[in-house]
Amino acid sequence: MAGPDKRKQRGLGALAYVFIVLVALGAAIGWYWWYSASRGPQALGLMPEATQYVHAGNLKLSDVQMKSTESYLKQQVVEILGNISNSGDKSVDAVEIYCVFYDPYSQLVLRQRVPIVRERAGGLKPGETKPFRLPFDDIPESWNRQMPQLVIAGIKFSN
Repeated sequence: MAGPDKRKQRGLGALAYVFIVLVALGAAIGWYWWYSASRGPQALGLMPEATQYVHAGNLKLSDVQMKSTESYLKQQVVEILGNISNSGDKSVDAVEIYCVFYDPYSQLVLRQRVPIVRERAGGLKPGETKPFRLPFDDIPESWNRQMPQLVIAGIKFSN
């Protein structure tokens, strides 16, 4: 009769080890999520130097148009197409804008921050113009179907 008791004790011991491993694994995953969220991509700011650069008219959006299509999943996709030009004397690594969508009563229904110039795509040098394309498939039905307001939200200058 000593055999079954030892098996029960071994079974409980193995179960305790499995429980400890699962708790440790859960804690490690939780820590990783917290750490990656705190170290995630930082939003660009609009520092005084960047504000002056924009107000001086050095970054300009042109040929902006809106296009609406239906995806294969019968979902409406709205695209904002245009160009951004850098007529200033500084190279820009990244530019982010806010696209602000309103309803027929001029109430905000969606405000989304999106990049239009990226460092990995070569940035935007002085005198250069680049096209941009911003697809949206999550605009609320209450949207007024008008061009959203486009506001420069952040700039990162080259070092």
